[in-house]
This record gives sequence, structure tokens and C-alpha cells, in this order.
Amino acid sequence: MAIKKRPTPDPLCCPEAEPPAQPILALEGPKADQELAKLAKAIGHPARVRILRMLSRKEARVCSQIVGELPLAQSTTSEHLRILKHAGLIRSTRDGPRIGYCIDNHALRRLKALTAMI
Repeated sequence: MAIKKRPTPDPLCCPEAEPPAQPILALEGPKADQELAKLAKAIGHPARVRILRMLSRKEARVCSQIVGELPLAQSTTSEHLRILKHAGLIRSTRDGPRIGYCIDNHALRRLKALTAMI
């Protein structure tokens, strides 16, 4: 009988972040409105929405893989990745010279909850 080995995790895949230790955040009020506005601004460009869709279909991608799937320059793609990361929608991890990007599932769930309240 062959022993199954666990698959080696992709070094570019960001480990899933722990959920916030704080109590459940409010879905209404000034702070929630500011948070929703920040997230909405981050997904307010079709290229950033496409990047999120790409990352949702795969565990991790490096910038060059994302650039290869978009009709944009590398510098433009990097700027879109920076905006998504600043909003907390994606995470990154470095493996030597490569940086892997992954979706932050907690942030996407939060965005979904905030938009459900509209």
C-alpha cells in the first residue's frame, strides 16, 4: 500500500490570515461606511475586479503571471495590485525575487457583508 504524501504548499501562497480577534464589526455606522467606501474604491476599476477574479481561481500568482493575462503594462498592473493590497483585499508573500499574491478571504467576506446592508 502506497503512503500518500501531503502536497507541498506553494511557497507563493499566502497563509490564511487569522480572523480578527476583536468582536464582530458593525455593519452600519460611520466606521462601516468608511470601510465600505475604501473597499468599493479598490474594486472600482475593471482591471482590479479582473485581478480579484484571477486570484479567486488559483491559490497564488506572481505579478508576471497576472501581467500575462491582462492587456496592461507591468507598472500599471503593479499599481492595481498595490491598491488592492492597501485595501486589504489581497495579501502577498515573498519567495526570493518573486512576490506571490493571494486573495484575503476575510476581507472579501467583510465586503460581502457590508454590501448586503445597502
